[in-house]
Amino acid sequence: MTTRKLILETGEVFEGQAFGSDKGSDGEVVFTTGMTGYQETLSDPSFCGQIVTMTYPLIGNYGMNRDDFETISPAIKGFVVHELAKTPSNFRNEGTVDEYFKMKDIPGIEGIDTRKLTRLIRNEGSVKGYLTATNEDVNVEEVVARLQGTIFPTNQVEQVSTKSAYPSPGRGKRVVLMDFGMKHGILRELNKRNCDVVVVPYNTTAEEVLAYHPDGIMLSNGPGDPLDVPEAIETIKTLIGKVPLFGICLGHQLFALASGAQTFKLKFGHRGANHPVKDLRTGRTELTSQNHGYAVDMDSLAATDLEVTHVALNDSTCEGLRHKTAAAFTVQYHPEASPGPEDPNHLFDEFIELMNNNTREEQQQHA
Repeated sequence: MTTRKLILETGEVFEGQAFGSDKGSDGEVVFTTGMTGYQETLSDPSFCGQIVTMTYPLIGNYGMNRDDFETISPAIKGFVVHELAKTPSNFRNEGTVDEYFKMKDIPGIEGIDTRKLTRLIRNEGSVKGYLTATNEDVNVEEVVARLQGTIFPTNQVEQVSTKSAYPSPGRGKRVVLMDFGMKHGILRELNKRNCDVVVVPYNTTAEEVLAYHPDGIMLSNGPGDPLDVPEAIETIKTLIGKVPLFGICLGHQLFALASGAQTFKLKFGHRGANHPVKDLRTGRTELTSQNHGYAVDMDSLAATDLEVTHVALNDSTCEGLRHKTAAAFTVQYHPEASPGPEDPNHLFDEFIELMNNNTREEQQQHA
């Protein structure tokens, strides 16, 4: 049997069975509470640099398939599960999680007490950790000291963003999608609505974005601290008010910073497919898919032209914003429903309507 350890900077050690790559890996240890959707989770670019713990005890039971990836090249540093299914059963299954992680050279560990690990993260906050190489004999005290002194890279967005612009053609509204670590579910939802999409790198300038003559601009999700992407904040400052804008997750945070608000790091983040959010415009509560470690400081909104549209019912943090004068709105969660639920999917239709209204206003002004 091949073994490996998960060693935390706090000194705790979890020993289990190795799967995936034989190499070791370190990263920020986080947990996500989704009962399904592990394929979307492990391929979500927003997990760049993190060791992801699944709180649901059995993972891999429906295998892996070609349709549910959120990116081609996963950016996670490791995967932690209580029990890994060895013989998945589903009509779409094309391989096991273990086979996929071996192919992508990412280490995983199973057989540990994931409830204990999750409680530790909830109490201590997200912590740095090291997944040992297969059967590696390590000095735990030395690893702990190294982790405590380690500063992880802050260029996650640069790592996962597209390196060059590319089109996803349609015959509807032209949308420039700024890729800060885009889940492909966002692109699929725009394609469903026949949008003519141009995906551009995270550091594309406002002038370059506007040169595509977009009907709307989409700010994607992505990993890390929004303050680590200052060039995007400056670009968004210039774009606000030019054309309709819709931001998701990191895009929501960058939009807030560009409007003069502030952000802060959550103790252990919001990650999972079961987070209740109240829409203050309608009074309706929707279950949402979330994956973020930072949030917008609501107290900082008073001096801006933003108003809160959505609030998390678990901790009352900001989950949605709308600009008071410009055609722009954002949400902290994932309306593209990858892996679900689909309650907030209508926000893409609201974006289409915002672009349609803007076009009608322009036509009236030129009439």
